[in-house]
Amino acid sequence: MLADARHVMPETLKFPGDQRFFGEALDRADLIVHGRNSFEDQPNSPQRRRIVVTRKVAAVAPDPSNPNATLWNPAGAAFDQACAGAGVADGTAAIIGGPEVFALFFDRFDTFWLSQAPQVRLPGGEPCFPGVPAQSPEQILAAHGLRACEVELLDPAAAVSVTAWRRGSTSEV
Repeated sequence: MLADARHVMPETLKFPGDQRFFGEALDRADLIVHGRNSFEDQPNSPQRRRIVVTRKVAAVAPDPSNPNATLWNPAGAAFDQACAGAGVADGTAAIIGGPEVFALFFDRFDTFWLSQAPQVRLPGGEPCFPGVPAQSPEQILAAHGLRACEVELLDPAAAVSVTAWRRGSTSEV
């Protein structure tokens, strides 16, 4: 689960090591892509160029509330058009969710960083991907050609880790 039943990431799912890993990765990205409920809530957030996936526009439109954001409806425009609307021609896109947003990119990810906090339970929470819990996140990533590679322990006391799932990699965890 990536959020509680209200689609909010609770404090119990926020760990300093994971937040630091996440923030540093976003600082390296040229573009952030997320749904309306996803938000990284960090000091650099307002400066980051982003695409917000939404059904509120027909195709691509500037976000009237954020000059660094572009609204994108995947049913009305290709991702390349959304990138052009955001003023990004190349570079790294960080896809931060939610579930339907992740699903748009399953077959395009070079690397998906799967963070896990096994001691946290969110009954009735929002799954990280469509198809969870019938399948595990690992099964879904593998079905899309990604392989588990290096693992980094982010919070030893809480057993929080992040695993890089890479396309075409032969080294496994």
